[in-house]
Amino acid sequence: MDSSCIDYKDTGFFSQTVIDYIEDKPELRPYYSYRPDWEGFEKILKSEKVTADRELLYQVLTEQYLPISQSAFRDTELVEDNIALLKLGNTYTVTTGHQLNIFAGPLYFIYKIVTAIKLAQQLKEKFPEQNFVPVYWMASEDHDFAEINYTNIGGKNVHWWYEASGATGRINPDTMRQALNQYKGVLGLEHHGAELAEIVEKAYHGFDKLADATRFLVNALFGQYGLVIIDADDHRLKQQFAPIVQSDITGQHSYKSIIATNHQLEKLGVHIQVNPREINFFYMTDGLRERIVFENSIYQVLNTAISFTTEELTEEIRSFPERFSPNVVMRPLYQEYILPNIAYVGGGAEVVYWLELKANFEHYHVDFPILILRNSGLVIPKRAAAKIQKIGLDLKELFRSTDEIKTSWVKKHSGHELSLAEEWRELQSIFEKLKLRSYKIDPTLSKSTEAVKARLEHAMQNLEHKLVKAEKHNYQTRLEQIDQVKTELFPKGSLQERNENFGLFYVKWGQGFIDELIRHFEPLEFRFTVVEEKID
Repeated sequence: MDSSCIDYKDTGFFSQTVIDYIEDKPELRPYYSYRPDWEGFEKILKSEKVTADRELLYQVLTEQYLPISQSAFRDTELVEDNIALLKLGNTYTVTTGHQLNIFAGPLYFIYKIVTAIKLAQQLKEKFPEQNFVPVYWMASEDHDFAEINYTNIGGKNVHWWYEASGATGRINPDTMRQALNQYKGVLGLEHHGAELAEIVEKAYHGFDKLADATRFLVNALFGQYGLVIIDADDHRLKQQFAPIVQSDITGQHSYKSIIATNHQLEKLGVHIQVNPREINFFYMTDGLRERIVFENSIYQVLNTAISFTTEELTEEIRSFPERFSPNVVMRPLYQEYILPNIAYVGGGAEVVYWLELKANFEHYHVDFPILILRNSGLVIPKRAAAKIQKIGLDLKELFRSTDEIKTSWVKKHSGHELSLAEEWRELQSIFEKLKLRSYKIDPTLSKSTEAVKARLEHAMQNLEHKLVKAEKHNYQTRLEQIDQVKTELFPKGSLQERNENFGLFYVKWGQGFIDELIRHFEPLEFRFTVVEEKID
């Protein structure tokens, strides 16, 4: 495969705040720690204060991998080595996190992990005295089942129909048979279809928790690169974090610090991604994950009869810390508290919401990681690449709307002059003369001249549009090919990575697909990567 890159701002799919972060706008500097470059990593490695209990982390991860050690699809030796490295004081993690989307959800699930793996490799080359372990943090405590119970593959929506409650990581995937069969049916039997079908079959029918099934699937795809997968829904890890849970629920520190930051960011024109609550923890047991609120001097678990006095809450946190689940604004702090982490890899919206959190990290004396915008990509199969070459489109043009591409293409290839720009310039010169003449007669008439000019400009635009529309009929076949390319590469008018599952790419190229992504992605260049299958 070949790859090319374009600037994120030229795609039209990334927020101005993300672009400002990449371009190092001074206004955003107070809201993160170090720049996402080699100099930034050199600085953080000199100053990082690790709060993680490394021995505990090693024990928990070793136990979590036991269920898949006997049934692992591929050799996990490098994963085991990396888990052991976490005990050493010179080992750091590069972390990405995501929900437990079935069948790995949309492509950007894969891209996040690839970015973390590639960055860890490059950090080791740059700083050989340290070790760097890529980590996938499973959002196993998330309870929004509707966000993870489907995937889109080859134009098919594969859906897991099930009424779920509580943390998604604890759900038994035994009701997935219909979705599993549908997904395998789309994969087919050609090329690597049977291989991937075996992976997902073992994942979703070999474990009684979705978190364990997801670990098996992700390990089958990325274990050979040393990716370590962590499920932080663990009594011992929560016990380590319990003092902060206690402090934040009773003192509402995260609410105060993040609200203050959000007010400042809004003044800069930043679109706020998440808003904190007074209490940013859920109460969680099997089948239950509900917000905790403070009302009438009592801590109440919403939609239940469960409540605590301050003393009872303190004892509950001490005895059962695993029952207290951080929400979206406290999860990053929990992550950084239990991992020796120096970088977090996230999408555009994630990078923006992490900017809201730095003051809260400072309050709890936890180091803030370097924020890495994950690599984004567009995979162009040979068939589509051939059409693009035949049509004569360049990369930037692909990201424009279908109508804009067609109009530009027709103007470029038509044998007729379809633009009326030259004629309009001539008319503008005439109107300047008319405006001067009318002003000499009556100064108020200049406004009337401008009104006539505006109407004529609108009429000229309509005429040009009709000329282009008429010419489009002469290139119907070629324009239909543009429709086909856009539909295939930008499903639903959005980026491929936000809709399409990785499955059919894996069927075609197998593990080589992951290898190619790792080869072409450059985490610190911050450009959109277009990976194109070579045309014979």
